Amino acid sequence: MGSLSSFPARALVPYVYTPSSEELENAGIGIGRTAAQLLRLGQPQEAARLAALAVRLQPNDERLWSVLAEAQLRSDQLKAAAASLAKAKSLDPQNAGLWFAEASLALRDQRPDDAVPLLDQGLRLDPKNAGAYFDLGNARIMQSELLQALRAFEQATTIKPSFWEALNNQALVLFEMGNTAEAIRRWRSVLEIKRNAEPMLALAAALNNQSSGDEESIDLARQALADDPNYVLPGHQENQLWGQKLRQATGVLLSEPRLKGAVERAEANADPKSAE
Repeated sequence: MGSLSSFPARALVPYVYTPSSEELENAGIGIGRTAAQLLRLGQPQEAARLAALAVRLQPNDERLWSVLAEAQLRSDQLKAAAASLAKAKSLDPQNAGLWFAEASLALRDQRPDDAVPLLDQGLRLDPKNAGAYFDLGNARIMQSELLQALRAFEQATTIKPSFWEALNNQALVLFEMGNTAEAIRRWRSVLEIKRNAEPMLALAAALNNQSSGDEESIDLARQALADDPNYVLPGHQENQLWGQKLRQATGVLLSEPRLKGAVERAEANADPKSAE
């Protein structure tokens, strides 16, 4: 028997596994699903990292680009989100949701002139989308196109009668247009659907504007400020698209001596960032 050295050496051939395109596609979709789950769990930064990997594995799937865009939006990566949305839209231009998402990004960036045509195109594809009409109304308020804003909000509640935010914004617009009585009627309708601080304080201001020192307005204001102290801040009101007339009426109401304690507590508890 010969020595071990007489046996030929077995050559080590490096082997790199190359997955098939089908395996890559499946991996990308699986990673994308995990990213979407992380989004639902409120972990947008982790979701964005995974979704970025998913689109590298499967670059022609608009669903993965949409997940990436959503994750980037929620983690305040606005420029990256815009690029991801544009990519998704190029892959699936008939997807109304992508037009709406791009419009939402434009609104967040205070660009209503860009948002309106995006919303219009999305609504041509999906004309029964109440949320898109709500966004269109907000864009029109930002453009000071109050009548068009009112029509958009009314279209939203025609599609979805329980859409209290759209009904609330109808009242915001009506008050700015000088139709206080109808604004009050609609704010009362909102409160039948949802006892929320915004319509509560807005209604209080409108009632006090009609009849100074109105007892109901004092009670409503106290409850509103206790529920959401941020509404004591004019900057927060403005961020919620309250017009100048309503902000002025609210300022008059909150100077009422009977509200001094409620106003001071709200000012102490309000988040200044909500007014930025």
